[in-house]
Amino acid sequence: MIEQRGGSAWTIPNALTVARIALTPAFVAAFVNERHLATWIIFALAGVTDCLDGFLARVLDQKSRLGAILDPIADKFLLNTAFICLGLADLAPSWLAVLVVTRDVIILGGYALLMSMGVNLVGRLAPSWLSKVTTAVQILLVLYLLTVNAFEWKTNGFAVGLCVLAAGLTFLSGAQYVRQGLQYVPHHD
Repeated sequence: MIEQRGGSAWTIPNALTVARIALTPAFVAAFVNERHLATWIIFALAGVTDCLDGFLARVLDQKSRLGAILDPIADKFLLNTAFICLGLADLAPSWLAVLVVTRDVIILGGYALLMSMGVNLVGRLAPSWLSKVTTAVQILLVLYLLTVNAFEWKTNGFAVGLCVLAAGLTFLSGAQYVRQGLQYVPHHD
C-alpha cells in the first residue's frame, strides 16, 4: 500500500479525489437523461473537490504518492468524459473534444510506453504550470457550457474565445509532455 508520511494513504484529500471519480458516472447519467441542472451541479461539485483536495493536502500536510497518482487520473476521467458528452451533444465543438481526448491518450500512452521500456517515472513527471492552467481552462469551459445549457443562455463570443484558448493550451501542454517524455527515452548505442 502506498502511504503518506507517517500514516494511511486514505486521507481526506484522497477521499475527495475518489469522490470525484465516483461523480463521473453520475455526471454521465444526468447528462444522458437531459437533467441539465443536475449535470451542472454534479460537475460543479466535482470541480470543488478538485480544488479542495489539493488545498487540503497542503494545509493538512496530507500529500501522498497515492494522491499524486489519483488526482490527475480523476481529472482526466472527468474532463474527457465531459468533453465527449458535450461534443456528442453538439454543445462543444467535436474537434475540441477529439483534441482533449487525443492529448490525454498520447500522454498516458507515452507514460505506459516509457514504463514498459524500464523507465521509472514515479516522481519525475510533475504537472507543469502550463498543464495546470490547461486543466483549469478546460474545467472553466465545461462549466460555462453546462451553465449555458442548464440555464438556457445564448452562447456568445466568450464561448468561442474560451474554446480557442482551451484548444491552444491543450495543444501546447500536450507538446510539452511529448517533449518532456522524449527526454526519458533510453538511448542504446
